[in-house]
Amino acid sequence: MRPALPPPSTDDSPAPDQRRQARAPRDGTGQSRASLPWMLGPAFVASVAYVDPGNVAANLTAGAQYGYLLVWVLVAANLMAVVIQYLSASLGLVTGSSLPELLGRRLSRRRRLLYWAQAELVAAATDLAEVLGGAIALHILFGIPLLPGGVIVGAVSMLLLALQSWRGQRPFEFVITGLLAIITVGFVSGLFLGEVSWSEAAAGIVPRFEGTQTLLLAASMLGATVMPHAIYAHSALARDRHGSDISPAALPRLLRVTRWDVVLSLLVAGSVNIAMLLLAAGNLAGVPGTDTIEGAHAAITEALGPAVGIAFGIGLLASGLASTSVGCYAGSTIMAGLLHRRIPQVARRAITLIPALVIIAAGVDPTRALVLSQVVLSLGIPFALIPLVRLTGDRTVMGRFAARLPLRLTSWMIVVLIVALNLALIALMALGLG
Repeated sequence: MRPALPPPSTDDSPAPDQRRQARAPRDGTGQSRASLPWMLGPAFVASVAYVDPGNVAANLTAGAQYGYLLVWVLVAANLMAVVIQYLSASLGLVTGSSLPELLGRRLSRRRRLLYWAQAELVAAATDLAEVLGGAIALHILFGIPLLPGGVIVGAVSMLLLALQSWRGQRPFEFVITGLLAIITVGFVSGLFLGEVSWSEAAAGIVPRFEGTQTLLLAASMLGATVMPHAIYAHSALARDRHGSDISPAALPRLLRVTRWDVVLSLLVAGSVNIAMLLLAAGNLAGVPGTDTIEGAHAAITEALGPAVGIAFGIGLLASGLASTSVGCYAGSTIMAGLLHRRIPQVARRAITLIPALVIIAAGVDPTRALVLSQVVLSLGIPFALIPLVRLTGDRTVMGRFAARLPLRLTSWMIVVLIVALNLALIALMALGLG
């Protein structure tokens, strides 16, 4: 499972500190933009991956079936995500390259192709969850069948990607952040009207499992929270947003801003995830049909009223539209970095939409497909995470901005925990217990 990372190539490219001689970006007063709130943004785009429809399926299933038992999984996963996304963003800022680009320079052609293949499989699983979720939302809100709904979701995501291509990253960030706000309201609003046992929720912070199915769900929730494609994409988002010509003098301030960007965005995403689980645990436990998103929506509507049901559907639709656009951006980043090829993002969106539509047309149970897609994502996390941790701790790559010992130790602890969970999951599935 652990991808081998060959030694860096012995090219003549200068070290980061030598390469960054451009002046720091400044506003009209001459003050570094790194100190201004409007420099926030890339992490909010990446954080959309943490509230995609796969999260909805995994969190509602966990809460409805096991109550507050797995709250600790979301808390731990979100804390891990803060560390991981900061490492990804810092890698892009310091090196001026995305994680796939750095790997593409270090891997042989055969290893690049194999690595690209697994990364694309992860991207396909991501896309399935996002398109399915958006299609389910359209069915909930307007009664549109799943297949036409999937086509509509794909078409709207093409428009969002065209916005990014034509108008640049900043307008794209505004739109995606706006959708994140809609997601937050849509999924959190019911929490204030429903019943929640806060004492049981607090007890759910204690790590424990109850049987093999809870381990499968935990892996699904982890895959839905710590997203491989978000790890790949964030390095490119930070680089594309802030530029690749940042001076070494400006980097410390910009990295501080990035830490705030990551913490604030994942505080929002983590709160949404926990709110979904608490809502299901307090209001859907024992209710028939809550093993599907449609059934959970019907139960929420009956228990909390049609307004909350509509808000839930709108949040799910915004989640599908935003996350599928970010997922396609990540796929484009992966292909460009590992295959050294670029195709227009709108064209890529049209191609990658096909597998998801085929699965929808085949009549696969949507919620089950969403949960299993998150398991695939969980299995793909080490392939993105291990190289990230190695590269950000390497002074030949990061110079004086390499991760310090406490951060490196924390990062490797996260790697060990994720790999151990994945190995346990594979063993259970091989034994037919998953």
